[in-house]
Amino acid sequence: MSDCLFCKIAAKEIPANIVHEDELCVAFDDINPQAPMHVLVIPKKHISRVSEIKQEDQELAGHLMMVGSSVAASRGFSESGFRIVANCNADAGQVVFHIHFHVLAGRQLGWPPG
Repeated sequence: MSDCLFCKIAAKEIPANIVHEDELCVAFDDINPQAPMHVLVIPKKHISRVSEIKQEDQELAGHLMMVGSSVAASRGFSESGFRIVANCNADAGQVVFHIHFHVLAGRQLGWPPG
């Protein structure tokens, strides 16, 4: 999608501190971190919101979660813990309409969130 911020990051048209990239996704540091570690994991395929993930995207969605876990582990947060969050639509806090998983760690994360 030509006007999508995250599509532009995935295409390297907009710079980002990329911490992981493979054929399916890109992970990069959030520019407005909400925790000491705050990484976004996005698919290279444009899907606007979590509610639009289709059956054929099941493997992709699982891959995004695995990458989030791997990024947390690579930064030393496997033992202390981390959170992976996806927001769906404006009332849930989604601002960029390209699915993305927030990977947060490095501080006590309260519950319930928000």
